[in-house]
Amino acid sequence: MANWLEHSVHVDVEAPIDLVWALWSDLEQMPQWMKWIDSVELLADQPEMSRWKLASGVWEFTWLSRTVKVVPHQILQWESVDGLPNRGAIRFYGHQQGRSTVKMTLAYSVPNVLAKFMENGWLRGIVDSTLQADLERFRKKAEQIAKTG
Repeated sequence: MANWLEHSVHVDVEAPIDLVWALWSDLEQMPQWMKWIDSVELLADQPEMSRWKLASGVWEFTWLSRTVKVVPHQILQWESVDGLPNRGAIRFYGHQQGRSTVKMTLAYSVPNVLAKFMENGWLRGIVDSTLQADLERFRKKAEQIAKTG
């Protein structure tokens, strides 16, 4: 038996929504700002499918993911179809004066015994802080691109 654990983080970015969307929706670039993502490969014959590899020192997981919803400049939603069970969405909010907000919601399945340990413990905090740091790296990259234009 397994439980789904969910995390949600967001960041405000001093960059226009067009740039923020273009940067994030290029999935193969994601390892540049996501610490635990080692690689993302789009499948040439099925562009809605991608192969992911997560590596964090001791752990290594792979999965095949399907993009299930794309609304340009608004949402990019996925679910795994093989390998590590996960699903989630990245939501984009454009604001006045060339500012944006990026919100990531990520859920993954873990065995019940581990879920009880992670739900409110320090491991949950580690995942939350890692995801927030990923978004901060994304913010810095997007803002740097926006400045150099």
